Amino acid sequence: MSMMRFNYRSQMLGHYVDISIVYPTDNYSYYDIQKDRKGIHDESRPEARKPVYYPGMKFQTVYLIHGGGDDDTLTYRYTNAERYAQDNNVMLVTPNVTNSFGANTEFGIRYQDFLGEELPAVIQALFASSPKREDNFIMGYAMGGNVALATALMHQDKFSCCVDMSGGIGLTLDTKTLQDELRGDHFKNFLPIYNGTFGDPEKLPGSRHDLYKIAKEYQESGADLTKFFVVCGSDEFIRARVERDVELLTELGYDPEYIVADGYQHDFNLWEDYIRIALDKLLPLKRKTDF
Repeated sequence: MSMMRFNYRSQMLGHYVDISIVYPTDNYSYYDIQKDRKGIHDESRPEARKPVYYPGMKFQTVYLIHGGGDDDTLTYRYTNAERYAQDNNVMLVTPNVTNSFGANTEFGIRYQDFLGEELPAVIQALFASSPKREDNFIMGYAMGGNVALATALMHQDKFSCCVDMSGGIGLTLDTKTLQDELRGDHFKNFLPIYNGTFGDPEKLPGSRHDLYKIAKEYQESGADLTKFFVVCGSDEFIRARVERDVELLTELGYDPEYIVADGYQHDFNLWEDYIRIALDKLLPLKRKTDF
């Protein structure tokens, strides 16, 4: 497996940003046994049966978004995501989006434009990432689940599938719920960046934060819809908020697949298992490269 940390200056964010990138390199060989004229490689070795690196090879790519309070490295320190990517022959990209909720904030930093526009362009230009819509997916857990949901809905031309795990904070299709959260004292007292990000709750309907409006307009356009998988633990405190998003996606004609993970709470026990399940089963991965 290959893992690197890429750092570059984002135009949308206005500062340098860290991105963890994983490649399934253990699945490939630098030599082609069929062209080994010198006979220096043993055909019986496992490496002889591996596909060979070629210039221009492209990987399917999963953008994996971390939770609130985390960074791009913690996902790989707390889960075996790197190994699951290796098993499924897929590239992972995890940007450090801090506690941004994946939004174009009211204080002027455009995290959503970074995620949906700039980051795919940079990754597909500089790395072996396929630009095809059917080869690009987005998933996340906790805050990252909502970020994945919002980014997929706002950029359905970029991502064919989305997996939202435990997305219970930030952007939601239920604009009234977000308004109520912003009007209350909890976030003002304990996480004031929440109100700073989304601004005046009275201005949310019809704004760039109105996910229901955005999802509805795209559905009515007749373009191909992103496939959504929504996962929530049976014992999660945010379950009602998650299920409301599922209800509204269904109402709009998106046909989400909702999975209740029995016995799980809002923690890495759930996210570890469902990162694996998403890569093994939920996402329509080819598990091979295109040449």
